[in-house]
Amino acid sequence: MAALDRSELEASPLADLHAIADQIGLEGFRRMRKADLIDAILGEPAPTPPDAGDDTGDDSGDDDSNERRTRLRRRRSRRGAREDADGESTDDDREGAPQDGADEDREDEDAEDASEEVGARRRRGGRSRSRSSGARDTSGRNERGTGGRSPGGDNEEQRVAEGVVEVLGNGSAFLRVDPPEASDEDVYISAAQVRRCELVSGDRVTGPVRTPRRSERYPSLVRIDTINGQSADSVSDGSRYEDLPVTWPSERLSLGSGNPTLEAIEWLTPVGLGSRVTIVGPRGAGKTETLRALVAALRDREELELSVVLAGARPEEIAEWAEGAPAPSAALSFAASGDAQGQAVERAVESAKRLAARGANAVLLVDGLDGLGSASARKVLAAARNLREGGSLTVIATASAPVGGETTVIALDQALASTGREPILDLLASGTLRAELLVGEDGARAIAQARASALDAAS
Repeated sequence: MAALDRSELEASPLADLHAIADQIGLEGFRRMRKADLIDAILGEPAPTPPDAGDDTGDDSGDDDSNERRTRLRRRRSRRGAREDADGESTDDDREGAPQDGADEDREDEDAEDASEEVGARRRRGGRSRSRSSGARDTSGRNERGTGGRSPGGDNEEQRVAEGVVEVLGNGSAFLRVDPPEASDEDVYISAAQVRRCELVSGDRVTGPVRTPRRSERYPSLVRIDTINGQSADSVSDGSRYEDLPVTWPSERLSLGSGNPTLEAIEWLTPVGLGSRVTIVGPRGAGKTETLRALVAALRDREELELSVVLAGARPEEIAEWAEGAPAPSAALSFAASGDAQGQAVERAVESAKRLAARGANAVLLVDGLDGLGSASARKVLAAARNLREGGSLTVIATASAPVGGETTVIALDQALASTGREPILDLLASGTLRAELLVGEDGARAIAQARASALDAAS
């Protein structure tokens, strides 16, 4: 170091002086003032640090403490960078989905600790490092600064995947590259990305993919570039669903069923696209069976996006629903908490709202609302509407009694259901607002006459 000039060293920042001292194996340099450090680098005797005590010349404790603080800062920076890059939620409770990379982080940190511990031993032993080894250490620090990824990780050129979204019950999703079948090439989409881009099952999206980490099974979508051929930004930046203009339901849902109860519902309590419907009645009135009959009548209608949610159902009913089509998107028994039931229904409602906002006619059938609480039940029904410049969301749900805000109430008669007589519709307790918009003026008069006849028969 005789070639070094004092004036040049005095003009250098302290970080550069530390780097030089580190390379020449100078001990205790982090505790020196700048002037003393320059003297030590130039080979002049340096004063004993005032806090050295009896352990003069042994600075391993302070060096190790400084190194531990430096490592902690690096780890926090690394984790923040990874969270920003991945955009993944921390509630990855999905089955078979990739984990959050914690094992790999611990291995990276253990390797870093071991590497720096070796360096500390070398400094304490007075071994100087060559410039070539210093260059290698710098390279290693650069790799750790970007997350410690080896070739084939985040730094490699990312491939772009395209496929169809399948949203899971926990809010996350998979990009099926060969829909509808699942394959090992499918790409995981985090719940945060699903919410941010308002994805629903059936959306076709594209985006870059990163390879799975050591503890992950599937590759993950880094970001979403396009949704159904449009920029993801333009799709997700649209108007809020609640702010879109609405109108009364004016297109009747044709059931075309030979079931006497469904025939009575179709003409005497008609349901339209965008209706808020409750099927009400006491226990044993046939609410669930009527809802299942409605699903069977609507499931083959290609123009409808049908989805079913079971909340507070009996285990036997859940098994029966699972054997049919469409299978419920979520199914919780009565043993589940009210919050869990509410969250399952809310996820289904959000997916249906996104479909309606994009022009689809979504129909959500819920069995049932009793376990949600009155506020949550009203929120579910309130989501249904007929959009003026878009699609529609129809909500048909079972409940013990009307919730409030319905456009159609289908009341069932327990006495008729228990004796096997059909139709089991209680016409006097049922009704549809603005029925003339669905069945015309003549149909509305026919409904009024039928109700009058039912009233006469009851009196």
